[in-house]
Amino acid sequence: MKAVFRKTCFAFVLTCLVTAGTAMAADSPQFRGPNRDGKFLDTSLLETWPGGGPPVAWTATGLGAGYSSVSVVGDTIYAAGMLSGSQGYIFMLDLDGTELDRFPYGQETTTSNAPGARSTPTIEGDRLYIMSGLGVVRCFRISTRTELWAVDTRSVFGGATIGWDIAESLLIDGDNLICTPGGPNASVVALDKMDGSTVWTSTGLSEASAYCSPILINHNGNRIIVTMTATSVVGIDADTGTVLWTHPHPTSSNVHAVTPVYADGVLYYTAGYGSGGGMLQLSADGSSFTVGWTDTTYLDCMHHGVVLHDGYIYGTSHNLGNRLVCLELATGDVAWTSSAITQGVVVYADGMLYVYEGPSAGVVSLVEATPAGFNRTGQFTVTQGNTNHWAHPTIANGRLYVQHGHTLIAYDIAVDDEDDDGLANEVETNTGVYVDENDTGTDPNDPDTDNDGLNDGDEVNIHNTDPNDPDTDGDGMEDGHEVAFGYDPNDPGSWAEVLINAWPVALGLFAAGLLAARRRRRTNGKRSPPEHR
Repeated sequence: MKAVFRKTCFAFVLTCLVTAGTAMAADSPQFRGPNRDGKFLDTSLLETWPGGGPPVAWTATGLGAGYSSVSVVGDTIYAAGMLSGSQGYIFMLDLDGTELDRFPYGQETTTSNAPGARSTPTIEGDRLYIMSGLGVVRCFRISTRTELWAVDTRSVFGGATIGWDIAESLLIDGDNLICTPGGPNASVVALDKMDGSTVWTSTGLSEASAYCSPILINHNGNRIIVTMTATSVVGIDADTGTVLWTHPHPTSSNVHAVTPVYADGVLYYTAGYGSGGGMLQLSADGSSFTVGWTDTTYLDCMHHGVVLHDGYIYGTSHNLGNRLVCLELATGDVAWTSSAITQGVVVYADGMLYVYEGPSAGVVSLVEATPAGFNRTGQFTVTQGNTNHWAHPTIANGRLYVQHGHTLIAYDIAVDDEDDDGLANEVETNTGVYVDENDTGTDPNDPDTDNDGLNDGDEVNIHNTDPNDPDTDGDGMEDGHEVAFGYDPNDPGSWAEVLINAWPVALGLFAAGLLAARRRRRTNGKRSPPEHR
């Protein structure tokens, strides 16, 4: 029994280690990824692209007019577009690009500069939420394609009609659905996500909507809705709707179409037309802020989104140079700029930036997300579709989805890894000899070539062990055992040192065990007095 237990525990430890190192594919149920910050969770993606870009998996057409992104949940892709008669539709596709169904969600905007759908569907369970360009919020049951409720926010909250109509993707916060009607005492409102009833409005804040999709931040346990309205960046208590603070940031035409980003008590905001951006340091409870720095020299992102990664902000500027920019969040100092890439949408996955240039270029670039300098490792041009290249790309389950007008293109960007061990097939040369990370000598059809309990990718990328040798340091203990029990698989003396350092504790436990056993023997040796009859 003890031997079986030990083997089971060891197997469980190795399973955890192997699982932690495998590639991860993730859904994207809302605008700009799972956390609405432009960062997608997929791993084991290509770090370079061939000359023509990554292979096209499939192309779907007939998805209507608009500039929304797709959401991907499970085995279904959700897209929005406007067909004839100004009718907005939700399109449901499988992962092979085959249309499963479509259903209408009401009239869409026909404004001349950007007609059609703008809102990315927000998916939660069996419900889909969308906001039309005319300000109508709708909730649908996905399984039956039926509308459960609708709220015309312009009518209910007196939302102002703005220059290019509404362009906002809805935020779910627990039981609430957050949107920005831009009405009197109702710049931002919370609706009950189950029935559309009003939960709270931002009393005291009456600025118009500004094409921004809100986020929820958790700052020292304080939950705050952050967004940008016509002339301000604002923070609102997520539970009550109380306006905590506002910070003025005027810009041309009141366009504040970039969702702010947050990390470790620090908030970054930006807008186009030369207005630039800045950093706000929130107070401990989030009820106030101090201005950390402002920037009107480098980054004035118009509506293309920014990414915050490892303390640096990446985005493209509008009137401040029309280029890709990297700024340090803490100081506002510029790390680098590159005019090789002009104004475009920026998203992130697995250490790389994906920049989709518009409105006419349609070039997608793969750029290393590092402050060390600009390094583009691939590019291609989107040639299918029509109208402006404005939709934000989505990354989910190893694919890059780009919607260009009525066309959705899916690109395969995952590393070709037949055995799912974190190493590309092309580097697993099956020679049995490890040369370097580009020639591992491992078997592309076996995730653990040397059968030591560690998958090949983890040996190369994490442990620096030889994936073809089960005992890299030749100390008689397999690499998997050493890692599982905290020894160094590259040091033949590490497990012995652990035993040597542990002997005083072991001796103490042994002595305690002897004393306990002696006490038990004494206790058991005492006989009860004879029973009197």
